[in-house]
Amino acid sequence: MKKIIATLLITLSIFSMNAQESIPQQTKIDKIFSRWNAPNSPGGTVGIIKDGKLIFTKGYGMANLDYNIPNDPKTVFSIASTSKQFTAASIIFLSEQGKLSLEDTLMKFFPNFPDYANEVTVQHLLNHTSGIRDYIILARLSGLTVDDYYTNEIVEKLLTNQQELNFTPGDEYLYSNSGYWLLGQIVEKVSGFTLAEFAKKNIFDPLEMKDTHFHDNQNQIVKNRATGYRPDRKGGYYIYNTKLNMIGDGGVITNVNDLAKWDATFYHSNLFNKGFWDKMTENGILNDGSKINYAKGLNINTYKGLKTITHSGGYVGYRTEFIRFPEAQFSVIILANRTDTNPTRMVYMIADLFLEDEYKKENSTQTKKSSPEIKDFKSITLTKKELNAFEGFYWDGKSKMSRELKVRNDTLNYVRNDGSATMMVPISKNKFKLIGPRVPVICEMSSNGNTKEFTLNLPNAAPITYVAYKPITAFSETDLESYSGDYYSKELDAVYTLKTKKDRMLLIVKGNPIGEVKPIMKDVINIRSRQTFEFNKERTAFRLSMLGRVKNIKFVKR
Repeated sequence: MKKIIATLLITLSIFSMNAQESIPQQTKIDKIFSRWNAPNSPGGTVGIIKDGKLIFTKGYGMANLDYNIPNDPKTVFSIASTSKQFTAASIIFLSEQGKLSLEDTLMKFFPNFPDYANEVTVQHLLNHTSGIRDYIILARLSGLTVDDYYTNEIVEKLLTNQQELNFTPGDEYLYSNSGYWLLGQIVEKVSGFTLAEFAKKNIFDPLEMKDTHFHDNQNQIVKNRATGYRPDRKGGYYIYNTKLNMIGDGGVITNVNDLAKWDATFYHSNLFNKGFWDKMTENGILNDGSKINYAKGLNINTYKGLKTITHSGGYVGYRTEFIRFPEAQFSVIILANRTDTNPTRMVYMIADLFLEDEYKKENSTQTKKSSPEIKDFKSITLTKKELNAFEGFYWDGKSKMSRELKVRNDTLNYVRNDGSATMMVPISKNKFKLIGPRVPVICEMSSNGNTKEFTLNLPNAAPITYVAYKPITAFSETDLESYSGDYYSKELDAVYTLKTKKDRMLLIVKGNPIGEVKPIMKDVINIRSRQTFEFNKERTAFRLSMLGRVKNIKFVKR
């Protein structure tokens, strides 16, 4: 009987609403999270804020599957990269105190770094325009896995070993966790307090965010903490947490109640005034004068005519989205403890339930030129033959990644390396609108007779051009022989071995088998569509790139 009562209480607690007031959209919100509402399922919490008031909070699914503890608004989660705004806030706080300048170079704080540190500024780090390679990817390429433990000292060594950047500082925007880890270290060097201590003293305590901190000690006990999970192949879940203590690029643990207090400071606060928030939301500027969407730990964009200030987060078993619509004084926060979810999609679904009138109002006054929506583009019909002419594989030399354009069900599709696809609706003979992105993405096809290519045009971002290539599907005997061997990278202090096994080629890193390597095109090979190897003509060296965040690491054949 006791067991039945306990189970009933758990079920009731999952489905009970913890809200400041009853709202008519409650049933529709519950439907968005319906698949989380099961006794054997992790889930998360949602918070909805209107005019500075938390009008709806609710937990869905389980915070802990071992003990059947449900999520509720007091449950705390790791928010991963959504933490970056608190690191940026600490830097802006110090700059307003005159303790550092955003134009200070990295070399000022890290005199042991390579010469590239003379060209990288604090501003570059804040805007992800530094060109510094992402330390999480570097660690993985050096042979460390997500389950390994490594320290701040190892991260610093990885960065000081790098002799090149991904690009000249300020030339491009490229998301890099290294920049925000470095900013966290700069806070400590300038203030004399760790980032965790500084943020507690200057942000979290003054705002009475009592359940919030930078978590720089994985052995620390945290009350009401949700466990992170990832799905297994049997319909269940694995625990998926980190052993790492690095903060700055991530590391904040918090709940929706505390984040609502932070959100309120955007509108009214003696601690963070309008000048502070103007700096936090000022778009980054590239060397050519173009504006990017990223500001200081925040993305600045528009959705259906309304300005948005957002940042998502995802690491190990946690996923986060925090979106603010400042013109409507409306925000949505979703904190999840499962990897198989998309909180970004969910926050926009929730926003659509509340902001329909504001969307209509904004859209009635906007011009097509300023922020085009899907309805601003009239689709046309192309024949199957015309669509088939665009099919093929295309290569972006900057990101070192390929894409495929493929016709499915009489519709051209933009296919990524993982197989996910976005439909492309023709709006002219050689232009397509990608259906799905929240910002308008236009794909423009071109050909000079010998070469086909397409260009993705995104608002406030540099165009991305993909050039058609003829894929190679199998290695020749000559390829297998010439690629095979040991290659060393000084920057990673790692040996990569390419080993032939019958007609296949395997990658071994520091003695550990990684997987099968496959050809893409002449002198370019790839593993799992993640790591790309570009060989010189003699095949005595290659440049390694991964996921766009690390480019051109040099390996030389031994």
